[in-house]
Amino acid sequence: MGEFETRRGAAPAARQTLFLVFCIGNERYALQAIDVVEVLPRLPLKPIARAPAWVAGVFAWRATVVPVIDLCTLTFGHSAEARTSTRLVLVNYRPDPQQAAQVLGLILEQATDTLRCDPADFQPYGLENRQAPYLGPVREDAQGLLQWVRVNDLLDESVRAVLFPTPPLNLDDLEVRP
Repeated sequence: MGEFETRRGAAPAARQTLFLVFCIGNERYALQAIDVVEVLPRLPLKPIARAPAWVAGVFAWRATVVPVIDLCTLTFGHSAEARTSTRLVLVNYRPDPQQAAQVLGLILEQATDTLRCDPADFQPYGLENRQAPYLGPVREDAQGLLQWVRVNDLLDESVRAVLFPTPPLNLDDLEVRP
């Protein structure tokens, strides 16, 4: 039997999706890789006055001011540890499918691994957590539970107004003027 016949007769493969795996403390989480724009080392940030504690600041990336949140602080109230594996992960943030995606930075601990699996492997965990709607279903594997973080559910309306003002910030507006 030829290769074509073998493929045609095989059962359809499960829908596989790539995830970026990271940790908060000892717990594992994952983002869909399709949401990731770029993974950078942790960079210096300019703080935003009077922003929530989990807003780490902003930085300039490709002539755009990008807001950055510390997912450890957002989720559990303590800052991400400064490790060599702590990354600044840029994601496409689109809370409204009718609007263009905006780049949002996430400080993530141990963001060095990926996982390819069927998204259907993630199952609801039985709690409705209105304080953290971005924490999605969980998947069990040999290392324990892995929780899916939904990027588009990270920010509420009031924080979006602070981080993504209308009109958007321009780098020229941030320059010191005499």
